[in-house]
Amino acid sequence: MKLTSPAFANNGAIPSEFTCDGSDVLPPLAISDAPKNAKSLALIMDDPDAPVGTWDHWIVFNIPASTKEIMKGKEPMGTPGQNSWGRTGYGGPCPPSGTHRYFFKLYALDVSSLPSYEIQPNKAQIEKAMQGHIIEKAELMGTYKRK
Repeated sequence: MKLTSPAFANNGAIPSEFTCDGSDVLPPLAISDAPKNAKSLALIMDDPDAPVGTWDHWIVFNIPASTKEIMKGKEPMGTPGQNSWGRTGYGGPCPPSGTHRYFFKLYALDVSSLPSYEIQPNKAQIEKAMQGHIIEKAELMGTYKRK
């Protein structure tokens, strides 16, 4: 399984359009070679270089396994999770200093949906729910440094 973006290369710089210095819209993503037995996908974007510990920028799960692309600025079909700002939806890179790494992690799961929650779950809850259900994982990493 592969996760790529036409907006930036793996290990490359994320254009400012997709950050707090620009429009703060999610970059386009392309998914290919998902396992045939996958029943759903989950996507987590985080920044392990944040001074307060890993910062969760975007969480979406219960994405249909047939999804091949996520359009620029458009949330995919699925269930949103709660990011580190305490809200749902994409929040782009906005490092306080230095160059940070942003990991887009895509998981192919053997279940069509993860449990429902009364409120949007955070990353820890989603990672716990995915345990034992991950078939394959793909990762795309981009960097960003504010000017």
